[in-house]
Amino acid sequence: MIVGGALAIFEGISAIAKDDLFVRTANYAFRFSLTGWGWVHLILGIVVVLAGFALFTGAVWARAVGVVLAGLSLIANFLWLPYYPFWAVVLIAVNIFIIWALCAGAFREAGRP
Repeated sequence: MIVGGALAIFEGISAIAKDDLFVRTANYAFRFSLTGWGWVHLILGIVVVLAGFALFTGAVWARAVGVVLAGLSLIANFLWLPYYPFWAVVLIAVNIFIIWALCAGAFREAGRP
């Protein structure tokens, strides 16, 4: 989660600082300014990193919060696809892996195979 959050932070910073790097879509249903999308990714990335550090405590709430935040990050990156497709697909895959790892770890701890 820490790596996925860090990548989202970098994505947000790059959209805020240099928004002419990204593709501008004319008729996209979820159209924000690129700076607005940058703030969404930056804030979500910071929260994901903090939740990733909370996982080191082994708390069950941290695992549940991690699944929810990875899901939100997955949705945000899906909506980000028209602006930077390669980066969005990479982060979608990372978030799917995070959700899988957190859920598989929960089943393993519960004693299920």
